[in-house]
Amino acid sequence: QVQLVESGGGLVQPGGSLRLSCAASEFTLDYYAIGWFRQAPGNEREGVACVRSRDGSTYYSDSVKGRFTLTRDNAKNTIFLQMNNLNAEDTAVYYCAAVLRVIGSRLAQDYDYWGPGTQITVAS
Repeated sequence: QVQLVESGGGLVQPGGSLRLSCAASEFTLDYYAIGWFRQAPGNEREGVACVRSRDGSTYYSDSVKGRFTLTRDNAKNTIFLQMNNLNAEDTAVYYCAAVLRVIGSRLAQDYDYWGPGTQITVAS
């Protein structure tokens, strides 16, 4: 049973930083494309970052480019999302997702496996 679990969410002040983790079990992340998504109340799920399997190419949405960095630790079978200079618009539930395909996609419909999500609130 493929499982993903996010951690690292919480409350942070504007301008602060957080690092999210996405730990995988029962499968090897290296073979999967991984995406980070977020969803705020009343909004559609937005893909903010993804990493393509095999070559590790990363892609970011314009809203987070230059502030968020996705990295992959194959030894720990974990994906990280470093988030810097956070602002109120970053407040959302953050999800990681995986699919066994060679793609780099920020479309939720392209992913098969999802974690339960972790809440991030940016407020002073």
